[in-house]
Amino acid sequence: MSNQPNDNLSTMTKQGYEKLMAELVELRSTGRAEISTLLEEARSFGDLTDNAEYAAAKEEQAKLEIRISYLENQLGKAKIIDTSTIDKSKVSLGTTVTIQDIINSREFRYTIVGSEESDPKCDKISSSSPVGQALLNRKVGDEVHVKVPRGVRHLRVKDISVLA
Repeated sequence: MSNQPNDNLSTMTKQGYEKLMAELVELRSTGRAEISTLLEEARSFGDLTDNAEYAAAKEEQAKLEIRISYLENQLGKAKIIDTSTIDKSKVSLGTTVTIQDIINSREFRYTIVGSEESDPKCDKISSSSPVGQALLNRKVGDEVHVKVPRGVRHLRVKDISVLA
């Protein structure tokens, strides 16, 4: 079984899938209920043709429905990574990799995930990001040079582990 991305699938970890599913459930229930309340309140202001509150509520409803549709699509084509089959000898989706910046000796630890669950603030980087792409299939000790917006980063793979 390969843990490499596939264009027809939305590859993600079990945790990422569950997070998106929770968001979808929340939007379908609470999100829609809140929009419905806003629409009813805006309708109570009278004429809908010059009703800014109603127009704003309709716009929020459209954004909500677009997000719901997007999540349904992504979750419908989701391929959840089986962490028990991940080859820990190389960087792939679902692995956590410790890398060292060769220039300044700083170490970073990133989990390689699908684009849907990418969250750099939580050290989850997409396999399709410049750093993610450069790290895929690398082994401990490998060095990579990655062009990023701020220049070129010189990185060394220090450790590879699998999500818990």
